[in-house]
Amino acid sequence: MDRSIVGKLADAGYLGAVLPSEHGGTGLDAISYSLIAEELGRADSSVRGIVSVSNGLVGKTLVKWGTVEQQAERLPALCAGEALGCYALTEPGSGSDPASLVTRAERAGADWSIGGSKLFITLGTWAAFALVFARTGGDGARGITCFLVPTDAPGFSAAPVKGKLGLRAQDTGELFLDGVRVPDAARLGAEGEGFKVAMSALDAGRVSLAAGCVGIAQGCLDACVDYARERRQFGRAIGSFQLVQELLADIAVETDAARLLTWRAAALADAGRPYTLEASVAKYYASEASVRASNAAVQIHGGYGYVDEYPVGKYLRDARVTTLYEGTSQIQKLIVGRALTGESAFV
Repeated sequence: MDRSIVGKLADAGYLGAVLPSEHGGTGLDAISYSLIAEELGRADSSVRGIVSVSNGLVGKTLVKWGTVEQQAERLPALCAGEALGCYALTEPGSGSDPASLVTRAERAGADWSIGGSKLFITLGTWAAFALVFARTGGDGARGITCFLVPTDAPGFSAAPVKGKLGLRAQDTGELFLDGVRVPDAARLGAEGEGFKVAMSALDAGRVSLAAGCVGIAQGCLDACVDYARERRQFGRAIGSFQLVQELLADIAVETDAARLLTWRAAALADAGRPYTLEASVAKYYASEASVRASNAAVQIHGGYGYVDEYPVGKYLRDARVTTLYEGTSQIQKLIVGRALTGESAFV
């Protein structure tokens, strides 16, 4: 991806879409932002990832947990596209179980010294700063703290992750921290509150991702309707065949259902009400629906769906990862199950 697109996204107001106007943001509500994420998902999920990370995982986390000084330093540059951020939670050995992360921050006089690595970090090699989650206490969720770390700090390095099935244009990085020193003022939230910081960021991120998945599904539907009208076999348009219409109907209904679930979660966020469960429901359903939609879209296109002449193959590649990041579909089911029964399947 050409990095000049970052400035164009900033000029359009997308990088600070939901961030406060006093910091250069647009101040949109969550429903409006969902429409942006949907259209970007329909256009290109790699681009949507830049906007989603800037607004949700990084921007809104700074708004909720950052000090006045941290916000003044980072948010205007983020909204202007001058300094992207990344959200460094996942590690080689901890994905669905972030409470088991092993990156560690130790007191070093008035500073902290951070050592460890992070993996699959969106914008990991493009970011000017990272929200790094590190262990400052004992095992488990209560021993984690979040730090705001400049990526040009001594001991900080990043390498791109290559060979991805989808999101090929999006920067995905592996981060290495070797005795990276940051002052205590770089701490985001209180010591030991890092897990709370991480989970609050995921609620907003899941709504944005769900909206992007709706965009993928809608893009598949649009492409398939056009193709089914134009493509002729057995002397007539394939859109006249019952089994093709069945595939189209399934995509259409599931796209609408995913959109409404996403809007429900966004509406709760706008109302200032808890929406953790609804965000998980939307993310789970929309991500799985986007995979089903894109798979059906390839089927409708036949051999043409398997080559780059049409967009549906790319939709399928980009959709597949959405059931994995920001909480796998299995993790979302456990969140729903916990809400229904009051019993946690998590250790």
